[in-house]
Amino acid sequence: MPGVQAPGRAKIAARTLRTDRWWLQGLVTVTLLVAWLLYALIRTASQRAYFVPEYHYLSPFSSPCVTASCNPDAMDFGQWFGHFPPFVPFGLLVLPFLLGFRLTCYYYRKAYYRAFFGDPAACAVGELRSGGYRGETAFPFILQNLHRYFLYLALGFLVVLWMDVFRAFTFAAADGTKHFGIGGGSLAILASTTLLSLYTLSCHSLRHLLGGRIDCFSCAVAGGPRRKTWSVISVLNEHHMAWAWWSLFAVCFADFFVRMCSMGVFNDPRIW
Repeated sequence: MPGVQAPGRAKIAARTLRTDRWWLQGLVTVTLLVAWLLYALIRTASQRAYFVPEYHYLSPFSSPCVTASCNPDAMDFGQWFGHFPPFVPFGLLVLPFLLGFRLTCYYYRKAYYRAFFGDPAACAVGELRSGGYRGETAFPFILQNLHRYFLYLALGFLVVLWMDVFRAFTFAAADGTKHFGIGGGSLAILASTTLLSLYTLSCHSLRHLLGGRIDCFSCAVAGGPRRKTWSVISVLNEHHMAWAWWSLFAVCFADFFVRMCSMGVFNDPRIW
């Protein structure tokens, strides 16, 4: 029987048949994800040093900034809410959906199922739990099926981030006119948005959607639009794991750069 009715993994008497440090990958995954989560929680709840008005550098953690608590120059989409209490993220409008997109991502599900739950911990390693396998058919894991809907929201948020990139490359002169320019913050925000775009566009659900929403690859006509579209997205999808990690690091770096400039720790390097 397939699916959750399958007999399960092959039983092994030993705790593990592995002789290498199979646990190392899981340890690294836990360490990096916890470090990123702590940094993101602290920064999103700080309500400080999120914007550099001189160059219009806005942290991706606070975009879009649509509350009265924001710097007026950062409210590119107007004021939607009143003042937020302390420790409430300025990006509250989109953060739950972006976290939902990450948490339900096919790659991240594999990563934290193995690293945090040991389900399974690794190949040729015995199961940690003794209960029957239910897959993602019971609460709360059945909520993982919302991933495709979080994808739609994430695609819309990319438009907002690319608008932030455009403004990060637009500087105001002394006479009030605006012109193209490049600074360190411009490149940091560009790198963050580019990697977030690659991560989102390499999504398995997007590949399935653009490939015609069929579950049978051989059903797609060779050379037809379905097969071609599926193949193009597959080029990005091959590196989905890399885009997932690099986008995490890039978002944190962009936020850190904006924070340092906003606090006056260092001046933004003017490149052009």
